[in-house]
Amino acid sequence: MTQTHGHSVDDYLETIYFLAFPIGEYRPSTGSTAIAARVAEMLGVSRASAGEMLKRLEADGLVERGEQKEAVLTPAGIERANRVVRKHRIIERFLTDFMGYTAAESHVHADELGDTFTEEMIERINERLGRPDRCPHGWPVEPDVEQAENAGLVSLAELAPGPGGEIVRLAEHDGDLLHWFYDEGLVPGTRVELRGAQPAAGQLTIAVEGAERAIAYKAAQGIYVRAA
Repeated sequence: MTQTHGHSVDDYLETIYFLAFPIGEYRPSTGSTAIAARVAEMLGVSRASAGEMLKRLEADGLVERGEQKEAVLTPAGIERANRVVRKHRIIERFLTDFMGYTAAESHVHADELGDTFTEEMIERINERLGRPDRCPHGWPVEPDVEQAENAGLVSLAELAPGPGGEIVRLAEHDGDLLHWFYDEGLVPGTRVELRGAQPAAGQLTIAVEGAERAIAYKAAQGIYVRAA
């Protein structure tokens, strides 16, 4: 896989996928600079490097410019990004189920190994795993299933006070935050309620299995819940 500034085309497509489908419908950032800045931040590269790669992806027919010059994945770009995301999630399950890595560790190593496995290898691994439905962090292995499921989920930050709900997925884009979720017991299958908000402090009060605690609004945005 051709590399640019340490990251492959597939690395960029995977990152753009997560920006394009944060929890549902395609919501590209308005303005090419905005998405270049977000991609640069998530991959740890300069904005200039990200902008250069976006131009390359556009030339390759994987990205196009929208009405406001925003970067939009083309059908070909979405198809390839879907394959990359699916591969990542299967590798995560391989690392947790067979290699003994924790769920938080699996994400980082899956990023490193993404270009190592061929499509044929991935299908063999998937079969040996028993065709799992979800990655360790709750995301459906099949992107089509993920996008169909999105309508029934909200971020914890958007959860209405009341009976609460069940954590279904955890955002993966921030490795440190992902580790924190697991350290705090904020994992898929856990019951959680919103008890109060403190906008000035940028935090919320939640109850996890009945025990109250504070959580930063930014962290709560990365926890996706199915309301009761």
